[in-house]
Amino acid sequence: MKKNYNYTRRKLYLPEYGRHIQEMIDSLLTIEDRRERNRQARAVIAVMGNLNPLLRDTADFTHKLWDHLFIMSDFQLDVDSPYPRPTRQELTVAPRRLAYNQGRITHKHYGKYVGMMIRRLAGEEDPHVVRTTVADLARYMRTKSYEYNQEHPSNEVIVKDIKRMSQGAIEIDEVALNNLRSDYKQPFMARPQRGPQQRQQQRQQPYQQKNRNQHNNNRLFQKNNGQHRNSSK
Repeated sequence: MKKNYNYTRRKLYLPEYGRHIQEMIDSLLTIEDRRERNRQARAVIAVMGNLNPLLRDTADFTHKLWDHLFIMSDFQLDVDSPYPRPTRQELTVAPRRLAYNQGRITHKHYGKYVGMMIRRLAGEEDPHVVRTTVADLARYMRTKSYEYNQEHPSNEVIVKDIKRMSQGAIEIDEVALNNLRSDYKQPFMARPQRGPQQRQQQRQQPYQQKNRNQHNNNRLFQKNNGQHRNSSK
């Protein structure tokens, strides 16, 4: 007996619809009556829409079903579609290749935009704008370097990197930069170390408080349960 395996059958154009839908569309090509073929094509569209009933009533989804019908028929089915009939050339057009930026970032821990801003400052003529912008960039560079290396860089490193990225085209006031401090990151302050006596006192505090509360409760109990002034002897 001859086995009918899927690998012996022809390849499906849209496997998500299954082989039964493909066989139904193949049977449409054998119908000679155009009116009957149109009626059967609408029935096949309804069956294809039942696979996703939540999207069946939307206009775009119906348009997509008719496009899939022509694709699965290898663009050979001649029926009256309510939408423009797609062509093989429209569906096989290769997308335009995107031009990716292949620029190399010399200082990755500062980011790409820091180098772009420094290079643009090389053509700035106003010294005040250059001075204030360089000061802001130096603070930002200090912050990004701290996030990357977990330590604040020295001012000499910041000045050296700015000169290198600007290729020496920016005049830097090194005295002003030496007085800058980071406004974004504060160094981690370690907790003060406690001696053995302080740790011992800290452990004894809960027990002392517990004994003090118990003593107060005993005094209150004795006061409430003592002899009353008007009690009989």
